[in-house]
Amino acid sequence: METITSLYDFFTECGQVTTDSRNCPEGSMFIALKGGNFNGNAFAEQALQKGCRYAVVDEPEYAQKDDPRILLVEDCLKALQELANYHRRQLGTRIIGITGTNGKTTTKELIATVLSRKYNVLYTQGNLNNHIGVPLTLLRLKPEHEIAVVEMGASHPGEIHMLTHIVEPDYGIITNVGKAHLEGFGSFEGVIRTKGELYDYLRSRKNSSVFIQNENPYLNQIAEGLNCIRYGQTEGLYVSGHVLKCSPFLAFAWIGEKGLHEVQTHLIGTYNLDNVLAAAAIGRFFGVEEEEISLALSSYIPQNNRSQLEETSNNHLIVDAYNANPTSMMAALENFRHVEAAHKMVILGDMKELGSSSKEEHAKIVDFLDTCNFEKVILVGPEFGCIQTSYEKYPDVDTLIDHLKSDCPIGFYILVKGSNSMKLSRLPEFL
Repeated sequence: METITSLYDFFTECGQVTTDSRNCPEGSMFIALKGGNFNGNAFAEQALQKGCRYAVVDEPEYAQKDDPRILLVEDCLKALQELANYHRRQLGTRIIGITGTNGKTTTKELIATVLSRKYNVLYTQGNLNNHIGVPLTLLRLKPEHEIAVVEMGASHPGEIHMLTHIVEPDYGIITNVGKAHLEGFGSFEGVIRTKGELYDYLRSRKNSSVFIQNENPYLNQIAEGLNCIRYGQTEGLYVSGHVLKCSPFLAFAWIGEKGLHEVQTHLIGTYNLDNVLAAAAIGRFFGVEEEEISLALSSYIPQNNRSQLEETSNNHLIVDAYNANPTSMMAALENFRHVEAAHKMVILGDMKELGSSSKEEHAKIVDFLDTCNFEKVILVGPEFGCIQTSYEKYPDVDTLIDHLKSDCPIGFYILVKGSNSMKLSRLPEFL
């Protein structure tokens, strides 16, 4: 049975790990994880044949072939997490941990873009922010990396506590707290407590700092005893700023140590102001020149259906179909109602994982739509389908696509937003 120190020796020989037997880089280490419908142990031999140098398993029957390339541990998931933490400690890289209900992936990428103007930065790819993705991110750390930005997500109490003890961040940022994953957290208060587990960890870490949105009452409430680097719209903060315009791309001004800077971004929505100010504050804290910070923020282009502007032959689309919860949905609608356009239309998909609050939260969105005076509204999914309203409703995206094939809107500015599982990202080609 391998210890973490012996496993680490094998890891340093390989330099990288994989948990997917379909993706086996030459000389890598395969770690056999289990899921509801698969057992990675069964693919250890295949991983070796495909080019892995070692395969880590946790079921003895897969390690009985007297093959020195097969390494037995007690629990592969635990081994992955402990290996990542051990590697993090060996390198001692400065790490910024980031969590929050909305905006954490965009903020993480903005922070990485800004810091990359001065440092060699490792940051979480995509949304690999869970109990598997976080260790995999840490195991990508190399000695040449000067700073890492590690995103941590959660849908149940205790998950941020667990992830922070793997990552051991030196600095932290909670972008915000909102109504998401209520099914797992039980309540909005549960969300606040869980996100606050990052703050709890940093209180115990010597010389730590947190970057905090100054006007957020929930974050201020739980930040006692921390060294807070503040950003927001109040004058005199470490970084302060305000919106200049948003039609639909955000232009903003910010003030650091060296005066006023005006930045035109590729980000849609005034709700992104907090995200860019956070990145500016972190850039300034780590000594990135303020002009470089502004250049980085103006150059960043979002990907993966996160508030992207698309132009088809018929319409202009704002596609924000990666994720949705009551907080982000309301923010997107509030922003869209102020976009200047002759004809505006919204297509909204269900918000998932809201548990017993689902009907109430979907009804609140419909009530808000009633105040917006959009020319056309389409609602997609069974949750919206339960709400009494005169708006056009479809049970799923396939039914809506069939309708659009024969009756496509023309000349509209269209906001498309919903949870990723609603698959609204398929709509642009039919609009």
